[in-house]
Amino acid sequence: MFTSKTVILAALFACFAAIVSAETFFYEPFHAGWESRWVQSKAKTDYGVFKWTAGDWYGDAEEDKGLQTSQDARHYSISARFDKPATSRQDKPLVIQFSTKHPQNIDCGGAYLKFLPTGANQENFKDDTEYRIMFGPDICGSATRRVHFIFNYKGKNLLWKKTLPCEVDQLTHVYTAIVNPDATYEVQIDGVKKESGNLYDDWDFLPPKQIPDPEAKKPADWVDEKEIVDPEDKKPEDWDVPKYIADENAKKPEDWNDEEDGEWEAPKVPNPEYKGEWKAKMIPNPAYKGEWSAPLIDNPEYAHDESVGKYDDIEYAGIEIWQVKAGTIFDNILVTNDVEEAKAKAQEIVERAKGEKEMFDKIESEKRQKEEEERKKREEEEKAKQAETKPAETEEAKSEHDEL
Repeated sequence: MFTSKTVILAALFACFAAIVSAETFFYEPFHAGWESRWVQSKAKTDYGVFKWTAGDWYGDAEEDKGLQTSQDARHYSISARFDKPATSRQDKPLVIQFSTKHPQNIDCGGAYLKFLPTGANQENFKDDTEYRIMFGPDICGSATRRVHFIFNYKGKNLLWKKTLPCEVDQLTHVYTAIVNPDATYEVQIDGVKKESGNLYDDWDFLPPKQIPDPEAKKPADWVDEKEIVDPEDKKPEDWDVPKYIADENAKKPEDWNDEEDGEWEAPKVPNPEYKGEWKAKMIPNPAYKGEWSAPLIDNPEYAHDESVGKYDDIEYAGIEIWQVKAGTIFDNILVTNDVEEAKAKAQEIVERAKGEKEMFDKIESEKRQKEEEERKKREEEEKAKQAETKPAETEEAKSEHDEL
Protein backbone atom coordinates (compact mmCIF):
# COMPACT_ATOMS: atom_id res chain seq x y z
CA MET A 1 0.00 0.00 0.00
CA PHE A 2 1.35 3.44 -0.95
CA THR A 3 1.46 6.06 1.77
CA SER A 4 1.43 9.80 1.14
CA LYS A 5 5.06 9.86 2.23
CA THR A 6 5.94 7.24 -0.39
CA VAL A 7 4.18 9.23 -3.13
CA ILE A 8 5.98 12.44 -2.14
CA LEU A 9 9.35 10.70 -2.09
CA ALA A 10 8.68 9.15 -5.50
CA ALA A 11 7.74 12.53 -6.92
CA LEU A 12 10.84 14.13 -5.45
CA PHE A 13 13.00 11.35 -6.84
CA ALA A 14 11.47 11.76 -10.33
CA CYS A 15 12.04 15.51 -10.16
CA PHE A 16 15.63 15.01 -9.02
CA ALA A 17 16.25 12.48 -11.80
CA ALA A 18 14.94 14.96 -14.41
CA ILE A 19 17.20 17.71 -13.05
CA VAL A 20 20.24 15.42 -13.04
CA SER A 21 19.61 14.24 -16.61
CA ALA A 22 19.19 17.82 -17.93
CA GLU A 23 22.47 19.13 -19.28
CA THR A 24 23.69 22.44 -20.62
CA PHE A 25 26.55 21.76 -22.99
CA PHE A 26 27.31 25.40 -23.71
CA TYR A 27 26.06 28.76 -22.53
CA GLU A 28 27.59 32.08 -23.57
CA PRO A 29 25.99 35.30 -22.32
CA PHE A 30 29.18 37.23 -23.21
CA HIS A 31 29.92 38.48 -19.73
CA ALA A 32 33.38 39.74 -18.78
CA GLY A 33 36.05 37.18 -19.59
CA TRP A 34 34.40 35.90 -22.76
CA GLU A 35 37.68 36.36 -24.68
CA SER A 36 39.24 33.37 -22.89
CA ARG A 37 36.61 31.07 -24.39
CA TRP A 38 36.60 32.27 -28.00
CA VAL A 39 39.24 31.67 -30.66
CA GLN A 40 39.64 33.99 -33.63
CA SER A 41 40.24 32.11 -36.89
CA LYS A 42 43.51 32.73 -38.73
CA ALA A 43 42.35 31.16 -42.00
CA LYS A 44 42.27 34.69 -43.51
CA THR A 45 44.34 37.74 -42.68
CA ASP A 46 41.55 40.27 -43.21
CA TYR A 47 38.71 38.99 -41.02
CA GLY A 48 36.45 41.64 -39.58
CA VAL A 49 36.87 42.61 -35.93
CA PHE A 50 34.23 41.90 -33.28
CA LYS A 51 33.37 44.51 -30.62
CA TRP A 52 31.98 43.70 -27.17
CA THR A 53 28.98 45.96 -26.72
CA ALA A 54 25.26 46.18 -26.04
CA GLY A 55 24.84 48.76 -28.81
CA ASP A 56 23.15 52.15 -28.49
CA TRP A 57 19.86 50.74 -27.17
CA TYR A 58 19.33 47.84 -24.80
CA GLY A 59 17.23 46.52 -21.95
CA ASP A 60 20.22 46.05 -19.64
CA ALA A 61 23.59 47.66 -20.35
CA GLU A 62 25.58 44.67 -19.04
CA GLU A 63 23.32 41.67 -19.72
CA ASP A 64 22.76 42.73 -23.33
CA LYS A 65 26.44 42.93 -24.22
CA GLY A 66 27.39 40.61 -27.05
CA LEU A 67 29.72 40.27 -30.03
CA GLN A 68 29.10 42.91 -32.69
CA THR A 69 30.46 42.90 -36.23
CA SER A 70 32.22 46.24 -36.69
CA GLN A 71 33.62 46.51 -40.24
CA ASP A 72 31.61 46.62 -43.47
CA ALA A 73 32.15 44.16 -46.32
CA ARG A 74 34.11 41.64 -44.29
CA HIS A 75 34.12 37.95 -43.44
CA TYR A 76 34.01 37.09 -39.74
CA SER A 77 35.12 33.85 -38.12
CA ILE A 78 35.33 33.02 -34.43
CA SER A 79 34.43 29.94 -32.36
CA ALA A 80 34.22 28.56 -28.83
CA ARG A 81 34.46 25.03 -27.44
CA PHE A 82 31.75 23.40 -25.31
CA ASP A 83 32.26 22.06 -21.82
CA LYS A 84 31.37 18.64 -23.26
CA PRO A 85 30.08 17.47 -26.66
CA ALA A 86 26.36 17.88 -27.25
CA THR A 87 24.20 15.09 -28.61
CA SER A 88 21.06 15.05 -30.73
CA ARG A 89 18.31 12.45 -31.20
CA GLN A 90 19.54 10.39 -28.26
CA ASP A 91 17.21 10.16 -25.24
CA LYS A 92 16.79 13.94 -24.87
CA PRO A 93 16.01 16.86 -27.19
CA LEU A 94 18.78 19.04 -28.55
CA VAL A 95 18.01 22.75 -28.11
CA ILE A 96 20.02 25.43 -29.92
CA GLN A 97 19.19 29.02 -29.04
CA PHE A 98 20.72 32.49 -29.41
CA SER A 99 19.76 36.11 -29.93
CA THR A 100 20.65 38.60 -32.62
CA LYS A 101 20.13 42.32 -33.08
CA HIS A 102 20.71 44.39 -36.24
CA PRO A 103 21.06 48.03 -35.10
CA GLN A 104 22.65 48.86 -38.47
CA ASN A 105 19.34 48.13 -40.25
CA ILE A 106 21.02 45.23 -42.06
CA ASP A 107 20.76 45.08 -45.84
CA CYS A 108 22.89 42.04 -46.62
CA GLY A 109 24.64 39.62 -44.31
CA GLY A 110 24.46 36.35 -42.42
CA ALA A 111 23.49 36.20 -38.75
CA TYR A 112 23.52 32.45 -38.20
CA LEU A 113 25.68 30.11 -36.13
CA LYS A 114 27.51 26.95 -37.13
CA PHE A 115 27.96 24.03 -34.74
CA LEU A 116 31.13 22.06 -35.39
CA PRO A 117 32.17 18.47 -34.59
CA THR A 118 34.82 17.25 -32.19
CA GLY A 119 38.30 17.81 -33.57
CA ALA A 120 37.54 21.03 -35.46
CA ASN A 121 40.54 23.28 -36.00
CA GLN A 122 39.39 26.61 -34.55
CA GLU A 123 42.31 28.59 -35.95
CA ASN A 124 41.45 27.34 -39.45
CA PHE A 125 37.66 27.78 -39.14
CA LYS A 126 36.40 29.11 -42.49
CA ASP A 127 33.48 29.00 -44.92
CA ASP A 128 34.04 25.41 -46.07
CA THR A 129 34.76 23.95 -42.62
CA GLU A 130 32.51 20.95 -41.97
CA TYR A 131 29.74 21.54 -39.46
CA ARG A 132 26.93 19.45 -38.00
CA ILE A 133 24.16 22.05 -37.90
CA MET A 134 23.83 25.62 -39.17
CA PHE A 135 20.97 27.67 -37.77
CA GLY A 136 19.85 31.29 -37.80
CA PRO A 137 18.83 34.25 -39.95
CA ASP A 138 20.25 35.24 -43.31
CA ILE A 139 19.36 38.53 -45.01
CA CYS A 140 20.21 40.00 -48.39
CA GLY A 141 17.91 42.61 -49.88
CA SER A 142 14.23 41.77 -50.12
CA ALA A 143 14.81 38.42 -51.86
CA THR A 144 16.59 36.63 -48.99
CA ARG A 145 15.09 37.07 -45.54
CA ARG A 146 14.93 33.62 -44.06
CA VAL A 147 15.93 31.40 -41.18
CA HIS A 148 18.47 28.78 -42.23
CA PHE A 149 18.33 25.34 -40.64
CA ILE A 150 20.90 23.07 -42.28
CA PHE A 151 22.02 19.57 -41.33
CA ASN A 152 25.20 17.88 -42.51
CA TYR A 153 24.53 14.29 -43.59
CA LYS A 154 27.22 12.07 -45.04
CA GLY A 155 29.29 15.10 -46.02
CA LYS A 156 26.44 17.03 -47.66
CA ASN A 157 24.79 20.17 -46.27
CA LEU A 158 21.05 19.70 -46.58
CA LEU A 159 18.86 22.79 -46.87
CA TRP A 160 15.57 23.09 -45.03
CA LYS A 161 12.75 22.66 -47.54
CA LYS A 162 10.53 25.08 -45.65
CA THR A 163 10.92 28.85 -45.81
CA LEU A 164 10.61 30.77 -42.54
CA PRO A 165 11.00 34.57 -42.69
CA CYS A 166 13.38 36.04 -40.13
CA GLU A 167 13.05 39.32 -38.24
CA VAL A 168 14.62 42.32 -40.01
CA ASP A 169 14.05 45.20 -37.59
CA GLN A 170 16.71 46.79 -35.34
CA LEU A 171 15.76 45.04 -32.09
CA THR A 172 16.81 41.86 -30.29
CA HIS A 173 15.15 38.58 -31.29
CA VAL A 174 15.65 35.03 -30.00
CA TYR A 175 15.96 32.07 -32.38
CA THR A 176 15.40 28.54 -31.07
CA ALA A 177 15.71 25.15 -32.76
CA ILE A 178 14.59 21.96 -31.01
CA VAL A 179 15.44 18.50 -32.41
CA ASN A 180 13.59 15.69 -30.65
CA PRO A 181 14.63 12.02 -30.27
CA ASP A 182 11.68 10.92 -32.45
CA ALA A 183 13.00 13.00 -35.40
CA THR A 184 10.41 15.77 -34.97
CA TYR A 185 11.57 19.36 -34.66
CA GLU A 186 10.37 22.85 -33.84
CA VAL A 187 11.65 26.34 -34.64
CA GLN A 188 10.71 29.32 -32.47
CA ILE A 189 11.27 33.05 -32.70
CA ASP A 190 11.01 34.98 -29.43
CA GLY A 191 9.69 31.85 -27.73
CA VAL A 192 6.79 31.48 -30.18
CA LYS A 193 6.54 28.38 -32.39
CA LYS A 194 6.85 29.36 -36.05
CA GLU A 195 7.48 26.00 -37.74
CA SER A 196 7.58 22.30 -36.89
CA GLY A 197 7.64 18.97 -38.64
CA ASN A 198 9.68 15.85 -39.21
CA LEU A 199 13.30 15.58 -40.30
CA TYR A 200 12.49 12.91 -42.88
CA ASP A 201 9.83 15.07 -44.54
CA ASP A 202 11.50 18.49 -44.49
CA TRP A 203 15.08 17.61 -45.49
CA ASP A 204 16.33 15.35 -48.27
CA PHE A 205 18.29 13.02 -46.00
CA LEU A 206 17.14 9.96 -47.92
CA PRO A 207 16.12 9.27 -51.52
CA PRO A 208 12.37 8.96 -52.10
CA LYS A 209 10.74 5.68 -51.09
CA GLN A 210 9.10 5.40 -54.51
CA ILE A 211 10.09 6.58 -57.97
CA PRO A 212 8.39 6.61 -61.40
CA ASP A 213 8.91 3.27 -63.15
CA PRO A 214 11.70 3.93 -65.69
CA GLU A 215 10.46 1.00 -67.81
CA ALA A 216 6.91 2.31 -68.12
CA LYS A 217 5.82 3.72 -71.49
CA LYS A 218 2.84 5.86 -72.33
CA PRO A 219 0.24 3.71 -74.17
CA ALA A 220 -0.05 4.49 -77.86
CA ASP A 221 -3.78 5.18 -77.52
CA TRP A 222 -3.39 7.48 -74.52
CA VAL A 223 -5.17 10.77 -75.13
CA ASP A 224 -3.67 13.72 -73.25
CA GLU A 225 -5.21 16.62 -75.19
CA LYS A 226 -7.64 18.36 -72.86
CA GLU A 227 -9.52 20.12 -75.67
CA ILE A 228 -10.30 19.51 -79.32
CA VAL A 229 -11.69 21.61 -82.17
CA ASP A 230 -15.50 21.55 -82.17
CA PRO A 231 -16.40 19.58 -85.33
CA GLU A 232 -19.87 21.16 -85.32
CA ASP A 233 -18.59 24.71 -85.36
CA LYS A 234 -18.88 26.36 -88.79
CA LYS A 235 -17.47 29.62 -90.08
CA PRO A 236 -20.26 32.23 -90.63
CA GLU A 237 -20.85 33.08 -94.27
CA ASP A 238 -20.27 36.80 -93.69
CA TRP A 239 -17.03 36.25 -91.81
CA ASP A 240 -14.55 36.83 -94.63
CA VAL A 241 -14.11 40.56 -95.12
CA PRO A 242 -10.91 42.45 -96.01
CA LYS A 243 -8.71 43.66 -93.16
CA TYR A 244 -8.36 47.11 -94.76
CA ILE A 245 -10.79 49.10 -96.92
CA ALA A 246 -10.59 52.34 -98.91
CA ASP A 247 -11.17 55.45 -96.82
CA GLU A 248 -14.62 56.71 -97.83
CA ASN A 249 -13.82 60.20 -96.61
CA ALA A 250 -10.65 60.53 -98.64
CA LYS A 251 -10.76 62.98 -101.58
CA LYS A 252 -8.58 63.03 -104.63
CA PRO A 253 -6.21 66.00 -104.39
CA GLU A 254 -7.06 68.81 -106.80
CA ASP A 255 -3.54 68.94 -108.15
CA TRP A 256 -3.46 65.17 -108.83
CA ASN A 257 -2.46 64.43 -112.42
CA ASP A 258 -3.46 60.92 -113.53
CA GLU A 259 -1.02 60.99 -116.44
CA GLU A 260 1.92 61.99 -114.28
CA ASP A 261 0.93 60.53 -110.91
CA GLY A 262 -0.97 57.46 -112.04
CA GLU A 263 -4.50 56.46 -111.24
CA TRP A 264 -5.49 57.85 -107.83
CA GLU A 265 -6.55 55.40 -105.15
CA ALA A 266 -8.02 56.27 -101.77
CA PRO A 267 -5.75 55.36 -98.83
CA LYS A 268 -6.60 52.22 -96.88
CA VAL A 269 -7.99 52.27 -93.32
CA PRO A 270 -8.75 49.39 -90.90
CA ASN A 271 -12.03 47.71 -91.69
CA PRO A 272 -14.34 47.98 -88.66
CA GLU A 273 -16.12 44.81 -89.86
CA TYR A 274 -12.92 42.73 -89.84
CA LYS A 275 -12.99 40.04 -87.12
CA GLY A 276 -9.64 38.42 -87.70
CA GLU A 277 -8.79 34.91 -88.81
CA TRP A 278 -11.65 32.53 -88.05
CA LYS A 279 -10.93 29.58 -85.80
CA ALA A 280 -13.33 26.91 -84.68
CA LYS A 281 -13.99 27.00 -80.94
CA MET A 282 -12.42 24.42 -78.63
CA ILE A 283 -14.47 22.00 -76.57
CA PRO A 284 -13.53 19.48 -73.84
CA ASN A 285 -12.12 16.31 -75.32
CA PRO A 286 -14.42 13.40 -74.38
CA ALA A 287 -11.52 10.96 -74.87
CA TYR A 288 -9.15 12.89 -72.52
CA LYS A 289 -7.56 10.61 -69.90
CA GLY A 290 -5.47 13.18 -68.06
CA GLU A 291 -1.74 13.85 -68.01
CA TRP A 292 0.10 10.56 -68.26
CA SER A 293 2.66 9.73 -65.61
CA ALA A 294 4.60 6.58 -65.03
CA PRO A 295 3.34 4.39 -62.18
CA LEU A 296 5.40 4.50 -58.97
CA ILE A 297 7.56 1.60 -57.90
CA ASP A 298 9.68 0.99 -54.81
CA ASN A 299 13.01 2.80 -55.10
CA PRO A 300 15.78 0.18 -55.06
CA GLU A 301 18.18 2.84 -53.70
CA TYR A 302 16.00 3.68 -50.71
CA ALA A 303 17.07 2.41 -47.31
CA HIS A 304 15.70 3.79 -44.08
CA ASP A 305 18.32 5.36 -41.84
CA GLU A 306 17.42 5.89 -38.21
CA SER A 307 20.53 8.05 -37.67
CA VAL A 308 19.49 11.16 -39.64
CA GLY A 309 20.10 14.26 -37.56
CA LYS A 310 21.69 12.10 -34.87
CA TYR A 311 25.02 13.39 -33.57
CA ASP A 312 27.14 12.73 -30.49
CA ASP A 313 30.03 15.06 -31.28
CA ILE A 314 28.77 18.65 -31.50
CA GLU A 315 31.53 20.45 -29.62
CA TYR A 316 31.93 24.00 -30.95
CA ALA A 317 29.76 27.04 -31.63
CA GLY A 318 31.03 29.30 -34.38
CA ILE A 319 30.17 32.57 -36.09
CA GLU A 320 31.35 32.34 -39.69
CA ILE A 321 29.57 34.94 -41.82
CA TRP A 322 29.90 37.64 -44.47
CA GLN A 323 28.31 41.04 -43.89
CA VAL A 324 28.04 43.96 -46.30
CA LYS A 325 26.82 46.37 -43.63
CA ALA A 326 28.25 45.46 -40.23
CA GLY A 327 26.64 45.96 -36.84
CA THR A 328 24.88 42.69 -35.91
CA ILE A 329 25.14 41.70 -32.23
CA PHE A 330 25.22 37.99 -31.27
CA ASP A 331 24.36 37.05 -27.70
CA ASN A 332 22.91 34.45 -25.31
CA ILE A 333 24.15 31.34 -27.12
CA LEU A 334 22.72 28.22 -25.48
CA VAL A 335 23.06 24.53 -26.34
CA THR A 336 21.19 22.22 -23.98
CA ASN A 337 18.88 19.21 -23.73
CA ASP A 338 16.58 21.06 -21.34
CA VAL A 339 13.65 22.62 -23.20
CA GLU A 340 12.38 24.34 -20.07
CA GLU A 341 15.72 26.00 -19.36
CA ALA A 342 15.83 27.33 -22.93
CA LYS A 343 12.26 28.55 -22.60
CA ALA A 344 13.07 30.40 -19.35
CA LYS A 345 16.17 32.06 -20.82
CA ALA A 346 14.29 33.06 -23.98
CA GLN A 347 11.59 34.66 -21.84
CA GLU A 348 14.21 36.65 -19.90
CA ILE A 349 15.62 38.00 -23.17
CA VAL A 350 12.16 38.84 -24.52
CA GLU A 351 11.31 40.71 -21.30
CA ARG A 352 14.55 42.73 -21.45
CA ALA A 353 13.82 43.48 -25.10
CA LYS A 354 10.70 45.37 -24.04
CA GLY A 355 12.91 47.91 -22.27
CA GLU A 356 15.20 47.92 -25.29
CA LYS A 357 12.28 48.85 -27.55
CA GLU A 358 11.29 51.71 -25.25
CA MET A 359 14.84 53.04 -25.40
CA PHE A 360 14.95 52.60 -29.19
CA ASP A 361 11.63 54.39 -29.65
CA LYS A 362 12.84 57.29 -27.50
CA ILE A 363 16.08 57.60 -29.49
CA GLU A 364 14.20 57.50 -32.78
CA SER A 365 11.70 60.11 -31.54
CA GLU A 366 14.51 62.44 -30.46
CA LYS A 367 16.25 61.85 -33.79
CA ARG A 368 13.12 62.77 -35.75
CA GLN A 369 12.58 65.84 -33.56
CA LYS A 370 16.17 66.98 -34.14
CA GLU A 371 15.84 66.43 -37.90
CA GLU A 372 12.62 68.47 -37.90
CA GLU A 373 14.27 71.31 -35.95
CA GLU A 374 17.21 71.33 -38.36
CA ARG A 375 14.82 71.40 -41.32
CA LYS A 376 12.94 74.36 -39.88
CA LYS A 377 16.21 76.14 -39.13
CA ARG A 378 17.36 75.67 -42.74
CA GLU A 379 14.04 77.03 -44.00
CA GLU A 380 14.28 80.09 -41.74
CA GLU A 381 17.87 80.74 -42.84
CA GLU A 382 16.81 80.47 -46.49
CA LYS A 383 13.92 82.90 -45.94
CA ALA A 384 16.22 85.35 -44.16
CA LYS A 385 18.71 85.15 -47.01
CA GLN A 386 15.97 85.82 -49.55
CA ALA A 387 14.69 88.76 -47.45
CA GLU A 388 18.19 90.31 -47.43
CA THR A 389 18.50 89.97 -51.20
CA LYS A 390 15.07 91.41 -52.02
CA PRO A 391 15.57 95.01 -50.69
CA ALA A 392 18.87 95.23 -52.53
CA GLU A 393 17.18 94.16 -55.78
CA THR A 394 14.35 96.70 -55.20
CA GLU A 395 16.84 99.52 -54.57
CA GLU A 396 18.77 98.64 -57.72
CA ALA A 397 15.58 98.64 -59.79
CA LYS A 398 14.60 102.07 -58.33
CA SER A 399 18.03 103.49 -59.20
CA GLU A 400 17.71 102.31 -62.81
CA HIS A 401 14.23 103.88 -63.02
CA ASP A 402 15.50 107.26 -61.72
CA GLU A 403 18.26 107.28 -64.35
CA LEU A 404 15.62 106.85 -67.06
